[in-house]
Amino acid sequence: MRAPLPLGRVVATPGALNLLRKSGGHPFDYLARHATGDWGDLCAFDYHQNEIALRDGYRVLSSYPVGRECVWV
Repeated sequence: MRAPLPLGRVVATPGALNLLRKSGGHPFDYLARHATGDWGDLCAFDYHQNEIALRDGYRVLSSYPVGRECVWV
């Protein structure tokens, strides 16, 4: 497990909140996964980009399946 990733300001789109509400998911569950380095379902390129971003201080992206859709963090 990695050291926690500082989240900064957290916002959500209405669509993402609606998807999570319908699925019974809670945004904090996905934020916790993201903050601990669980990037979810990313391709190898995006995973590698996250490793570079952690080193150089850029944005980090995660994608988690929610039913037949996904939520991005």
